Amino acid sequence: MHSELPAVPGTTPMPEHRVAISERGSFCYASCDCGWFSPARRSRDLTRREAADHLTENRDPA
Repeated sequence: MHSELPAVPGTTPMPEHRVAISERGSFCYASCDCGWFSPARRSRDLTRREAADHLTENRDPA
């Protein structure tokens, strides 16, 4: 299963920060176009939070 993480409300992620959540067996992980990736987790919620944190930390300070 593969799904795009929606943009965090109120932020516009830069094009190089497009995060996707992927599953492999009972594990899931997040990866970003910038090369960042999260460790494999069994908790989808934790993976989503880590991905959202990555987007928040790297948002454009407009």
